Amino acid sequence: MLNQTSVTAFLLLGVTDIQALQPYLFVVFLAIYVVSVVGNGAVLLVVVSDPRLHLPMYFFLGNLSCLDICYSTVTLPKMLENFFSTHKAISFLGCITQLHFFHFLGSTEAMLLAVMAFDRFVAICRPLHYSVIMNYQLCTQMAVTVWTIGFFHALLHSMMTSRLNFCGSHQIHHFFCDVKPLLELACGNTELNQWLLNTVTGTIAMGPFFLTLLSYFSIIISLFSKTHSCSALRKALSTCASHFMVVILLYVPVIFIYISPTSGSSMDQDQVAAIMYTVVTPMLNPLIYTLRNKDVKAALSSVFSRRGDLNTSRAHF
Repeated sequence: MLNQTSVTAFLLLGVTDIQALQPYLFVVFLAIYVVSVVGNGAVLLVVVSDPRLHLPMYFFLGNLSCLDICYSTVTLPKMLENFFSTHKAISFLGCITQLHFFHFLGSTEAMLLAVMAFDRFVAICRPLHYSVIMNYQLCTQMAVTVWTIGFFHALLHSMMTSRLNFCGSHQIHHFFCDVKPLLELACGNTELNQWLLNTVTGTIAMGPFFLTLLSYFSIIISLFSKTHSCSALRKALSTCASHFMVVILLYVPVIFIYISPTSGSSMDQDQVAAIMYTVVTPMLNPLIYTLRNKDVKAALSSVFSRRGDLNTSRAHF
């Protein structure tokens, strides 16, 4: 996976070149990173430790929390380091590795959200057969499948990008290594890379989105055919509200980037969208699921109360 030039490092220009802002941005992004890791870690902990949450819905939620922890960690620590770094350099291998894991985790999350939508479809539209359809084996297979597809999709990008020639500037107008800014630095023919980005990545990103919409459309049609009560419909759909909010947070920036006209500010728009993907959304996901989910809130309260009792007993001892 070595490229054909002697380039050994790139320079990440970051989110801003205004020095006075960088200490404040460091504090903001550090706080967001801590909240994201702690929040998702807490959700992952209760999903694993509480037997009441050993259900398909929470199995996939645990996968989502694990993804969000890793997703934030791919980009934020390097961004935080560069706020106080004079060189802002990243090695060629480090750049390709960061690119790989960004696409690996991002594409896996998109597909996982579609799987979670399917889980809600079965729960609402096929309640009597839910435990039979969403059995342990199927849930495990779906989880392994989306992680595997995400890995090989990212491997394709990292291998193809690593083989490019970089003969011009080595300054990346981004806060992490991604395919689009690297293609702008490459010389030679990049048509295949562009095609992979537009077609393959576009399909993996938007395909699950349309499958998610199809699941929700099927849920609404099924509910309308069974009941004409708005209150019953609202109660049933409330179980999907958290998932739907997460889908909106993930895909609104994506759609905004795809429908925006190409201009000189496109890289700035990509940075804003990337901050939503890798910073804001992973932080909000555990808050959305805990604030709207009684089972998760109860499990979290149980965990913290047990730890409080343990600390009290140790203090008395």
